[in-house]
Amino acid sequence: MAAAFWKKVPFLRLSFLRMGFNAKHLFKEWQVGDGREERLAQHVLANARQGDPVDAIRAIDQFCYDQSFMMNVGDEKGAILDAAVKRAAPKRILELGTYCGYSSLRLAVTAPAAHVWSIEFNPANAEIARRIHAHAGVADRITVVVGTLGDGGKTVRALREQHGFAAGSVDFVFVDHAKDAYLPDLKRILDEGWLKPGAIVVADNIKFPGAPDYLAYMRENEGRGWQTQEHSTHVEYQTLLPDLVLESRYAPIA
Repeated sequence: MAAAFWKKVPFLRLSFLRMGFNAKHLFKEWQVGDGREERLAQHVLANARQGDPVDAIRAIDQFCYDQSFMMNVGDEKGAILDAAVKRAAPKRILELGTYCGYSSLRLAVTAPAAHVWSIEFNPANAEIARRIHAHAGVADRITVVVGTLGDGGKTVRALREQHGFAAGSVDFVFVDHAKDAYLPDLKRILDEGWLKPGAIVVADNIKFPGAPDYLAYMRENEGRGWQTQEHSTHVEYQTLLPDLVLESRYAPIA
């Protein structure tokens, strides 16, 4: 009952308001600054069955509804992500923005034959995600790489030289990190030639907080390299704020 109430009125949740008050810290460090990320890890390790990634997802959602609002993709948009993954049936997944490991858990569950490489800016977030992945029993299928694609080539080289990223090797990309990096990082991926024809790129938070240049790019290139579905939805863990998820199939013109 409490979860349903908070889901409808996020502005009455202290943890939601605190995230807004700490926005400067959040967008610099990609942690809220009140310790909720570490508390989430402790909650999952204490309340989710070991070796069960589905139960780890349940425990994270429970924490986000009942204890602290988090900027995971969440359950509603997570279902959109799951459906796109099933359509892609990927073997190699690239995720931009690990945060605490929630979406990579969903990716690992929905694509059991795939390996996920997840890129995370904040080393503390990466360590939290690895602990959650290990507890859930999927650490062997999720590799968390600390860095960004825009760090002058360091992370791109690591993916290429240490993790086997090559032309046409990526089936699926999930984009959920710094919103102003969505389009530059997509272009870096395209420049590397990593996407295979038919690969799917899913991007979260297109409406809130918004990635207008990415949205404009996909709309301008509809039928000219991309085929995009726009999924109307809500910001994670509530039903008041609207959001948009883009699911774009890579269809290069011969």
